[in-house]
Amino acid sequence: FGEEGLKGGIPVGSDGEDAWTAGYVFHNNPDKVFKEFFGGHNPFADLFLGCTKKMKISHRVMNEDGQTSTIRDKILIIDVQPGWKQGTRVTFEKEGDQGPNIIPADITFVVQEKPHPRFKRTNDDLIYVANIPLGKALIGCTVDVRTLDGRLLSIPINDIVHPTYCKVVPGEGMPLLKDPRRRGDLLIHFNICFPKRLTPDKKVLLRRALLSQ
Repeated sequence: FGEEGLKGGIPVGSDGEDAWTAGYVFHNNPDKVFKEFFGGHNPFADLFLGCTKKMKISHRVMNEDGQTSTIRDKILIIDVQPGWKQGTRVTFEKEGDQGPNIIPADITFVVQEKPHPRFKRTNDDLIYVANIPLGKALIGCTVDVRTLDGRLLSIPINDIVHPTYCKVVPGEGMPLLKDPRRRGDLLIHFNICFPKRLTPDKKVLLRRALLSQ
């Protein structure tokens, strides 16, 4: 329902007059909540290593008289597990707004991955695209990859790299949720950079090397 929908209240599914007041009403600044939730400079690594997020919410609670209510702050703690996938839901039961004869709604957070400058994720695998010149694609090279936990992998490429070639590095992907000691794979794809021009001498050499019988 967007920011305005949150501020107005979440409908409970009925068409009555209280449809927009019986649910949870968002009392905070959404930009501030987003910043507090992700924090740090590398939120993608939090899905890789796991972390603890503390979320401050403001919800309406009933006073002792049972008729009036007050908005109060509360800290919700979210333990992000290594390998969590996009769409993972974390639910805090009955932490929504209270009211007379109203059961407080649940508050649910849904994990969404932010784009990463080096990797894309496919299930438990990580995809990395390496840029290499045509010459190295033909004769071989070494690709350096900085992992999410800060290690530097130097991966030798001894095969001829064709446009659909993929180098699989086992065990260097995302942690498996059921067993974080195990990981998916790192899949290295290649962007082959062709030269913009060749001198006549280089063309002769390439013709001899590649086209001679």
